Amino acid sequence: MITKDKLIWIYETMCRIRFFEESMLEQTYKGNSMGVTHPSDGQEAVPTGICAHLTEKDWIGSTHRGHGHCIAKGLETDKMMAEIMGKYTGNCKGKGGSMHIADFSKGMLGANAIVGASIPLAVGAALTAKYQKKEKDSIGVAFFGDGASSQGVLHESMNLASIWKLPVIFACENNQYAEATPSWYAVSVEDIADRAASYNIPGVIVDGMDVFQVYEAAEEAVLRARKGLGPTLLELKTYRYHGHFHADQPEKYRTSEEEKIWKNRDCIKTFEKKVLDQKLMTKKKLDSIKKNIEKEIEAAVEFGLSSPLPPTETLYEDVYVNYSNDLKGLR
Repeated sequence: MITKDKLIWIYETMCRIRFFEESMLEQTYKGNSMGVTHPSDGQEAVPTGICAHLTEKDWIGSTHRGHGHCIAKGLETDKMMAEIMGKYTGNCKGKGGSMHIADFSKGMLGANAIVGASIPLAVGAALTAKYQKKEKDSIGVAFFGDGASSQGVLHESMNLASIWKLPVIFACENNQYAEATPSWYAVSVEDIADRAASYNIPGVIVDGMDVFQVYEAAEEAVLRARKGLGPTLLELKTYRYHGHFHADQPEKYRTSEEEKIWKNRDCIKTFEKKVLDQKLMTKKKLDSIKKNIEKEIEAAVEFGLSSPLPPTETLYEDVYVNYSNDLKGLR
């Protein structure tokens, strides 16, 4: 049973991701973002339903399409917007940009521009938890797309995680396309979750457009990890509303009919209908949440626009690790 407070958090988080992505795209089109941006609107149910079970002691590894993961893990939208704009007040002082937002204080290992590269990072975090006997308090979640499902690093990671029974969840966001290549063409199996059998771990197919189904599947996977029973592969079938990146033209490789089918199953609208039909929340409450989130994102945009660029003298900072200082506490 999901508590009322958790229902509110879920709705707030999905709306926060949706409004952030829409505003971020607007700023990108205006030339206010540094570099390319990869929106995740349409996929809000996936990070929300999974991160609903996580704390700041848990770790997630993200993708180039990572804004939703960051927000669901608790990162502040004003700092994120500033980071995307290359401003000094951003999470990474404006040096990471859209594809490299990170915040270790929130358990966010970072978005990653390299396909599949965050998977072993999340597995490494899980190995650390296992070694320190902290599985009950700290697990890893590796987010990746269908495009990364055939990367060797994923299969190496799943094999090791299975052998060592690491507390990690492999969360495959199957949004149907790796850039412009459809998964039905590039993936050898109909369901990516079937590949879990090769590593003797559970493989679960989840409707990634229904946050309640994501929540339930993630709850079981998280409990399994915390109990020391090892990893789970979740295949979350979802859809991105925009192209691969802000300037992509998805109409070149997918039909308007297909887009309509998926948008008719919009995760936010599905949530609203369910909670209203079951009288779990009122329309007044939903409208109030939306209004507050809209104001938050508007303020985040203003914060980003008014923030300064990184000072010139910081150009060579954060480039190399100072082991003599950073490892001092480990001796």
